[in-house]
Amino acid sequence: MGTLTDIRTIARWEVKKSLTMMRRDMLPLAIVLFVLLVAVTGFSARSGLHLQDGMYRIGVDDPQVAQLLEGDARFTVYQLDPPTLSANRNAFDIVVSGGIVYPGTSERAGAAEIALERDYAKYVNSVYDNETDLFAAYPLWIDTQSVKSELDFLSTRGGQYVSAAPNRGSPVPQGEVKEIPTPSATLAVSEDTLRSQLVQSNAKNTQISRYTDVLSTTGSTMGNFETPSQLSPPLPFDSIILVFVFIFPLYFTSQFFMMSIMGERIERKGEILLSTPVKASSIIIGKMLPYFMGMLAICTGLTLYLKAPLLIILPLIPVIVFFLANALLIGMLSRSFKELSFISIFFSTVATSYLFFPSIFANVHVISLISPLTLIVLTMQGTAWTLTDYLYSTSLFWLTAAFLFYIAAKNFKEERLFSEKNLVTRMREFLSEILPQKHPFISLFLLAGCSIPFVFMIQMMCLVLFFNLPMPYSLIGLLLLAALIEEIAKGVGIYTIFVRNPSFLSGRNLVFACGATALGFLVGEKLLLFVTLAQISDSVFGSILFLSLGSLWLPLLLHFAGVLIVALCLKKWGRAGFAPGLAIAMVVHCLYNLYFILGWIG
Repeated sequence: MGTLTDIRTIARWEVKKSLTMMRRDMLPLAIVLFVLLVAVTGFSARSGLHLQDGMYRIGVDDPQVAQLLEGDARFTVYQLDPPTLSANRNAFDIVVSGGIVYPGTSERAGAAEIALERDYAKYVNSVYDNETDLFAAYPLWIDTQSVKSELDFLSTRGGQYVSAAPNRGSPVPQGEVKEIPTPSATLAVSEDTLRSQLVQSNAKNTQISRYTDVLSTTGSTMGNFETPSQLSPPLPFDSIILVFVFIFPLYFTSQFFMMSIMGERIERKGEILLSTPVKASSIIIGKMLPYFMGMLAICTGLTLYLKAPLLIILPLIPVIVFFLANALLIGMLSRSFKELSFISIFFSTVATSYLFFPSIFANVHVISLISPLTLIVLTMQGTAWTLTDYLYSTSLFWLTAAFLFYIAAKNFKEERLFSEKNLVTRMREFLSEILPQKHPFISLFLLAGCSIPFVFMIQMMCLVLFFNLPMPYSLIGLLLLAALIEEIAKGVGIYTIFVRNPSFLSGRNLVFACGATALGFLVGEKLLLFVTLAQISDSVFGSILFLSLGSLWLPLLLHFAGVLIVALCLKKWGRAGFAPGLAIAMVVHCLYNLYFILGWIG
């Protein structure tokens, strides 16, 4: 009960400190700014976005055409006589004279022509909507049904080599053909309901309305029925909305935790807390608990507001823990608020990219499941996911967060928190703290194994970034970065020990240190691959990241050779040999991969 009491007491202190963090003279200004923000948000929600107002200049000679286009704020309409329009045609993006459209030659004129086509199509639909016989105006109605994609992206099974040139042969369907029942000739929706829904749909002025409908809590009264003009593929923008709706508030809240840690270090108030007989882990948990509960409340509130299933909170919990772990470590590493800002912005870019890009490919490729947000997208779409999918999406976040909390707890002491050394030195000292001098080989083994989640997370992000690049550039870029990331992860432990004690790298210690690192990296690789990454490992991109793991001695030899090269360069040239060692090890790693992927050697 003593530990729980300590955590509860520290959490209560953290809440009081957070409420009084802002100075009293700043509080009225913050309230005014908040009220203005709410007012501006409400105004923009009611009046819409007007960034495109008056973008295009159009000249017409027909008052009816002018009246039709005045409803589109993008057009600045000039009604002139035909001779004047002909004489000043270059002054307009589009000229409509005698019922004929004359677009300009600029890129803006081309965009204006597309906007005009959509306005005309909307006008035609409005005429159809008012027809007495609606089914004569719209003789075809389509009952849409979503079907999960079963595309097979595997290309490296059976010992096939990956070819840079695409297969020019005609695709042949495989698998059994399922009979699809013929749809009913009658609609289950009344004509009046269809007409009102069509009028409402055609009244929307911009395509942004389609994006905002993603978070709408009111469903369509038309059910699955659509006209051919309403058919459109799913938008990746849906995932963008989910990212900003859920992730931005969570990251913003974690900033308060980061600033709280940083503020105590700058003002040296943390010394009082460190002098108390309380464990570092209890202090960290107690300070983190209010922010965790607040972020969980935000997720729950958003979920209830969107009337979404509460199941989407489960994938968000590891994201919350991951944000808080990074906020804690960034707050402990930074020397000033300026440095904290740069590091936090870099982290937010990397984390948001990892969370956002995969979710774009939801229902398209298995790579999308590396992001917990994909589970949210699937839940919002009504698609079920399994416990395996959950582990596949969230295990990296749980593992990396646990490792970061461990590093923070080991370094949560006065000589680390209040040091004024540069960032690289502080990072090395933080890492040195978890590498005890009594058991260097065991610590190198464990460090290499614990680095695997970080390596795979960064490699997965690289995979997603290179996924859309054309072949073979995407494979080459992924090949180089994957090798470099692994060699950095394997070499950083030996580099840390070498800087702490240059005499450590004797002949015997060098061999044992390289062997322990290689073995730990292989064991961690195998374990995480067994739990989460089996699906990606079979794809053409995954084969580069997890190549030849089926045989143990080959990757073990590769890991040993890579870290041995780095260690030998350190022994010969000192700290200056770390970068050249990484470069040489990366080349060896790439040649190893090219041998198995493309058969370039042999």
